[in-house]
Amino acid sequence: MAILSSLVNTSLAKLGNLDSPKVLEIKPENRLTDAQFFQLCCNHPDLQIERTADGTLIVSTPIGFDDGVIEGDVIGEIGNWAVLDRTGKSIGPSTCYKLPDNSIHAASTAWIILEKIEALTPKERQRLAPLVPDFVIEVRSNSDRIARLKKKMTDVWIKNGVRLAWLIDPMEKKAYIYRQNGTSETISSFDHVLSGEDVCVGLKLDLSKLGVT
Repeated sequence: MAILSSLVNTSLAKLGNLDSPKVLEIKPENRLTDAQFFQLCCNHPDLQIERTADGTLIVSTPIGFDDGVIEGDVIGEIGNWAVLDRTGKSIGPSTCYKLPDNSIHAASTAWIILEKIEALTPKERQRLAPLVPDFVIEVRSNSDRIARLKKKMTDVWIKNGVRLAWLIDPMEKKAYIYRQNGTSETISSFDHVLSGEDVCVGLKLDLSKLGVT
């Protein structure tokens, strides 16, 4: 566990002043195994930790209130639709997925068809599930760089098999749509309703209703 203690100390030292949310990229000298990564997450439930394909750790502090309101609005809309649709389950932001490229990532919210979930073993359900969501949403917070999130959408989610992905940017009032067929679309204002298309049939998200009014 020495490597974990060293990594945690380095992370906390780099975080420094926690008056505002932050995102750090940390490259350990030795790549963490899945078990070590899971233990690190368990030891620091207040942090969101992801692992890229090359072993770099992405460490995020808790988001601010306004960011949390928007993320909560999005999660609620997807959750309500999923309950009525009954063909899959919506997943919260704390869940990480072990992806085919050996990276481990979480999204603001995701949706997965029941067949994939039912194929998981009881042990996989309790740890890092080796599956790819069918649909993901990332909501940009004040600490996120939009370029990093755009790269995550294409190089992580779509590359690993996500069928439809939305990147919602409350700061610039924009949204970005990514599809498995390689097409993408930019929505230049929040005066728009996003559609789940043929992946999440019937899902609608009115961007104008997000956040504190």
